[in-house]
Amino acid sequence: MNYRAVIVGLVGGLLPVMGFAAPATQPAVKQAAARPAYVPLWADKAPGQEGESERDIPAIQMFAPAPGTATGAAFVVLPGGGYGGLADYEGKPVAEWFAKNGVTGFVLRYRLGPKYHHPIELGDAQRAIRYVRAHAKELKLDPKRVGILGFSAGGHLASTAATHFDEGDPKAADPIDRESCRPDLQILIYPVVTMGPGGHGGSKQNLLGDKPSDELVDLLSSEKQVTAKTPPAFLVHSTKDTMVSVSNSDIYAEALKAKGVPYEYVRGEHGEHGFALKDFWSVPCVEWLKKAKFVE
Repeated sequence: MNYRAVIVGLVGGLLPVMGFAAPATQPAVKQAAARPAYVPLWADKAPGQEGESERDIPAIQMFAPAPGTATGAAFVVLPGGGYGGLADYEGKPVAEWFAKNGVTGFVLRYRLGPKYHHPIELGDAQRAIRYVRAHAKELKLDPKRVGILGFSAGGHLASTAATHFDEGDPKAADPIDRESCRPDLQILIYPVVTMGPGGHGGSKQNLLGDKPSDELVDLLSSEKQVTAKTPPAFLVHSTKDTMVSVSNSDIYAEALKAKGVPYEYVRGEHGEHGFALKDFWSVPCVEWLKKAKFVE
């Protein structure tokens, strides 16, 4: 493999040299070998944290391009798993694929149901985007080229982050919270989109609990939250998907079109749910990323 999977130090001796004022308690990011360690997104306990296990601590892994190949762009990768687990094959290999194309990949370990419900998951995704932007200078990244990619339920979370965002709080004590959490691009692979009819029951229950209100269901149905400010999208879905219906991507594409948001949609007989990283979509996706100036 010609990429380097390393974590660059983000605190202590490095940050003062780079001129970045990180919180004094921000955990150090240590260099790792082939598989970098996860780095917690909060220096102390995360908001709403209810335990001390790995599943209680939202964190990211960084996979950097080989020296001299980085474009300065970055993507946060959200594995799927029905909001009850995280599929490893939708995480590390995808971040490695980004790295091979010059894009720094960050795999997010977000918190899950049934222990955690909305807004915890969205907060973790938003924090990951802010985190990347806050550390862009020392990581030699462009804070205006930070995208988000998600599979299945991770696709729902990615679409939620793409439709629920803010520009950050300039008065926040934590410099990370001063950053925008709006992704610049979104890539959704066989995503759950709606929490209404036609969605995925298991994802809905894990995210929203047993008896969510109609208002909450609508709020987390991404097709109903698209605006003209929603970032451009790349969608992938199989018409043979019997777990998460292709109608999810169809209605999202319709919503994007209605609001004038640019998108590309790879739709066809691509097999069952869970095919992960495949050439039939990754090759055209790289071309799309080139148009967006994320890949050279």
